[in-house]
Amino acid sequence: MHHALHAILTGERQGYYVDFGSLAALAKVYTSAFLHDGCYSTFRGRLHGHPVDRVRTPAYRFIAYLQDHDQVGNRALGDRLAEITPPRLLDVGAVLLLTSPFTPMLWMGEEWAASTRWPFFASHPEPHLAEAAGRGRIEEFATYGWDTAEMLDPEDPLAFQTAKLNWSELSAAPHRNVLALYRRLIELRRSEPDLQNPRLTAVAVDYDEPARWLVVHRGGLRIAANFDEAPQVVPGLAGEVVLATGEVKAVDNGLSLDGQSAAVIRVG
Repeated sequence: MHHALHAILTGERQGYYVDFGSLAALAKVYTSAFLHDGCYSTFRGRLHGHPVDRVRTPAYRFIAYLQDHDQVGNRALGDRLAEITPPRLLDVGAVLLLTSPFTPMLWMGEEWAASTRWPFFASHPEPHLAEAAGRGRIEEFATYGWDTAEMLDPEDPLAFQTAKLNWSELSAAPHRNVLALYRRLIELRRSEPDLQNPRLTAVAVDYDEPARWLVVHRGGLRIAANFDEAPQVVPGLAGEVVLATGEVKAVDNGLSLDGQSAAVIRVG
């Protein structure tokens, strides 16, 4: 789930993101938990994974997230999703995560789009380990095409200090707006039985790759996302707008979603 959403939201395709970034990949993850379920992994250069038993395995056994300390800390600069993703797409990611059938994990400060970076930091007592760790990271990230010139030395206390959250952001725009969205989504997840259904077989996904829209079916709810910058019409979609991050308009053949926005629709 992380790789699929990250690749779509950021446009990154290097390294282990190479097989991700399509709506087809995201749709498979939503309904099967893993993209690589015995199929070919380009990054690994071999077949990888095993299929999940969708009938016997409840979705809550899988942890889904947009960010965590590994995925951010193992970037060259420790830049968070909020730094490399348009704000509107960041909201779309939150909607898709917190309405998914999986157990969502929120990573410190994500819920208000914290601007602080999370650079890798360490305190190796052995000098040779410290030198090897720093050198290894530079060599690895160079193969990803990342700029390593601004990388902090993991042993530099500044790397640790930089990773500390700025709690004053909570009350400032745009962070307070992101926090309000997360709170609304958590409330929605707790109050809607369809969002608590753990059966993977009860999840279906429609998408249009060229138009860049996707709709997740969760019982009587539809979670619609438009990843394109321009408004897109989702054909055949109609109902009550329960939550929206942008403008939603009813049109003759469906619902028009604002560019880079998501909505939760109650149908029937």
